[in-house]
Amino acid sequence: MKNKQLTETALKKKSFWVRLHEEKYLQVMALLGVAWMIVFNYIPMYGILIAFKKNFKITTPLFSWKFLTSPWAAAGGFQNFITFFKDEEFWNVMLNTIGISLLKLFINFPLPIIFALLLNEVKSQKFKKAIQTISYLPHFLSWVVLGGILTTWLGETGLINDLLVKFGFLEKGVTFLAYPKYFWGIVIVSDLWKELGWSAIIYLAAISGIDQEMYEAARVDGASRWKQIWAITLPSIASTITIMFILQVGGLLNSNFDQILVLNNPLNNPRSNVIDIYTYTTAMRGMRYSFSTAIGLFKSVIGFGLLFMANQITKKLNDTSLF
Repeated sequence: MKNKQLTETALKKKSFWVRLHEEKYLQVMALLGVAWMIVFNYIPMYGILIAFKKNFKITTPLFSWKFLTSPWAAAGGFQNFITFFKDEEFWNVMLNTIGISLLKLFINFPLPIIFALLLNEVKSQKFKKAIQTISYLPHFLSWVVLGGILTTWLGETGLINDLLVKFGFLEKGVTFLAYPKYFWGIVIVSDLWKELGWSAIIYLAAISGIDQEMYEAARVDGASRWKQIWAITLPSIASTITIMFILQVGGLLNSNFDQILVLNNPLNNPRSNVIDIYTYTTAMRGMRYSFSTAIGLFKSVIGFGLLFMANQITKKLNDTSLF
């Protein structure tokens, strides 16, 4: 019995090396990806130590004895975190970050799904391709370009004001980006404008993989198009929706730094000052690198917690998860 087990183990080892040799080109490609991840994702994690240092200076090399022996922050190294929690901007920053992210989750997450379902119902291929091209185009423009366009359109004499005045919604033009109360709405709508078509691609791909015989059987049974969407399409892409939802929840504290940076100004700052903007201004303008690193680490830890929680909940609800 023992000899049989040893033989099976030897065969498994042999088959592994044989398979490795047969797939050597694929393995090399995979190793390049692993090497990239190690260099750019894991080695930089060493910099997390900055969050626990008293006052890191940018001129101090990270991989040096001077950095390792530099003084740690008070309160067991957690003083920077405590300072952030006690900061007068803490609650405002958290409110803005969570508020914008939740609005994007409840509004901008389901709309690409609906758009993909509607687009899938279009019979004319020419019209379908035209809509896809138009909806994809804004994604390929940077937020620097789109931010300039939006700033012009939302100005007092911009396109949006001209249309609103012309149709009687406003008596005179309003500089929308100068008022904090409009900022969240501008962020949500502009993000939807830029990413609606691109976000729908993955759902269209999932829909295209559904067995068409299921639809034929449903039509034979007299099911309407709405019934087919509800009973066949949505259940078939439920796993894709679940994975995208988990990733969206995991990034709940990410508010699209590029977008908000180009739309932010001192007038709308009470509603545009999110964690990413606060971290950037603290590090680049205040040169408080240890403090800003602590904020970034706090955001990452909370993000991982949300990701893990969403993963476990969806795993129990519909047996779909990332891990």
